[in-house]
Amino acid sequence: MQQHQQHRQPEPAEGNLPVFVFPTELVFYADEQSSHKQVLTLYNPYEFALKFKVLCTAPNKYTVVDSIGAVKPQCCVDIVIRHRDVRPCHYGVYDKFRLQVSEQSQRKALGRKEVTATLRPSASQEPSSPRAQDEERRIKEQFADSEFFEQTAFQTESRPVAGGPSLLTVLLGLVCMIALMLPTLGEQESTVPVYLHLSVNKKLVAAYVLGLLTMVILRT
Repeated sequence: MQQHQQHRQPEPAEGNLPVFVFPTELVFYADEQSSHKQVLTLYNPYEFALKFKVLCTAPNKYTVVDSIGAVKPQCCVDIVIRHRDVRPCHYGVYDKFRLQVSEQSQRKALGRKEVTATLRPSASQEPSSPRAQDEERRIKEQFADSEFFEQTAFQTESRPVAGGPSLLTVLLGLVCMIALMLPTLGEQESTVPVYLHLSVNKKLVAAYVLGLLTMVILRT
């Protein structure tokens, strides 16, 4: 009796999953402010979600927006990288970024892709001769076993921890509330002394100030 076996798609081994990133090389130009910000696009053509992490050989020279995140199936995500140390001593130095991906429910890396990054003085000084290009290729190959470090995540909206409303704000709010509770000027049946009766205009001012204080407290 022939036994039928259910064929399962083999899971990708650790580090063997192809990772699709564009571009594969980042070039920053010192004299072009617009080039100090580059965008890496990570594609996920698979039917399962991927989480990613961005590592770098020189994390202090770059700011990476969303260095850790996730990509939905058959979607892509843009990763913004900014060069924040544009100095002549870094001209021609090759750094590398490593994009490491894994499944949402797993910790082991399924695949990785490395992207080179370099700073040049100007776009007009691009190496054009074959000898210069060969020299570049040899420099890049020397980084094959580079040491990568985790890139500090950059938060686009970082706010200091709110400490709540100040004591002065609370006291002023209490004064306004007491003012609104006092009788209006002209009221006859009241046990409150006459000098504590407030006019309508004063109560309107107290109500306006109390409203402003409430908005300030809600924003803190």
